[in-house]
Amino acid sequence: MFGTLVLVLAGVSSAYSATFNVTVGADGQLAYSPAFVRAAPGDFVNFIFNPKNHTVTQSSFAQPCTPLDGGYDTGFVPVAAGTVDLPVMQLPISQADTPIWFHCKQPVGNHCGQGMVFAINPPTEGNNTFDAFQAQARATLNATATTSVTSVWSTPSPQPWATATATVTNGTSVWTTTYTSYLGSVPPSPAPQPIDHKIIVGVDTQFIYSPANISAAIGDTVTFEFHPKNHTVTQSSFSNPCQPLEQSTGTVGFKSGFQPVSADDTEFPTFRITINDTAPIWGYCGQTGHCAAGMVFAINAVESGPNNFANFVKLAKQTGATSTSTSLAPATTTGSSNNNSNAALSNAKISWIAIGFSIVAGLMF
Repeated sequence: MFGTLVLVLAGVSSAYSATFNVTVGADGQLAYSPAFVRAAPGDFVNFIFNPKNHTVTQSSFAQPCTPLDGGYDTGFVPVAAGTVDLPVMQLPISQADTPIWFHCKQPVGNHCGQGMVFAINPPTEGNNTFDAFQAQARATLNATATTSVTSVWSTPSPQPWATATATVTNGTSVWTTTYTSYLGSVPPSPAPQPIDHKIIVGVDTQFIYSPANISAAIGDTVTFEFHPKNHTVTQSSFSNPCQPLEQSTGTVGFKSGFQPVSADDTEFPTFRITINDTAPIWGYCGQTGHCAAGMVFAINAVESGPNNFANFVKLAKQTGATSTSTSLAPATTTGSSNNNSNAALSNAKISWIAIGFSIVAGLMF
């Protein structure tokens, strides 16, 4: 009897709602299809992710390629070529009075700048139509291209280094130490009192470490505190900012692994390293596209030469866009609750899980 009631209620619910299927990146195209839908409260939009690595990220008409603070975001959903069961994220619609704008935030190839945008209930006339929204998105690509043409920059040569021996005095203690020496690096003297340096990973949901460039003495520690989303702390090298150190040099470097953190978490995971010498330490976030967006850090960078932190960031943005070595995090439901009164969108949900649960529940009763 209860099972029959569940089915009846499901039938009543479906009679008053519609489901829109929107393909994301079908046939290798940088597009959502259809590009916009007209939905009513109670309807659902299924985003079906095709091969490559895309997102559905809420933005605004004024800034089509900038994520809306607190807005809906599926996060990156990597899909391998040849995948048969494509991942689906389902978005329930709770209001229809205001247009809702979206874009793909993949920085590699600037998907948004190439017109990969989507809308729910855009106006059919006036200044804020879907065509106008897409035109504004494409204008950001032109602005980026204009900037890059006028910027001339060449990759610095690898930083020369050697093994050096020095006599170190600390109070009444004197000892000889062997260390890695770089031209311009700080002396190999330990701090009188070791300091723990704290670096926030993904502060305010941005693709940054804060602070991103620090100096630390021998014996100091550096604690990385992971904030919401899903980031890593991965050691690299100056010449290959977006590759693990082991892959580019053969030397095993430190890796935190992926650290997923929910938006409502109040306790944050940490990862700590100890500074053993004064050689520059370079690192990046191994999440897809983050290094190419400039999410890198440095410890004891030599700012007086060409191998400085600013050039490290530039090199990451250039080489990260073509790197295929970055590990992919498992596709997860990373949409955050929307606090914007103009949208009122809920968290993303994998529809196949919900559908499977409903079927099982129906069979049980």
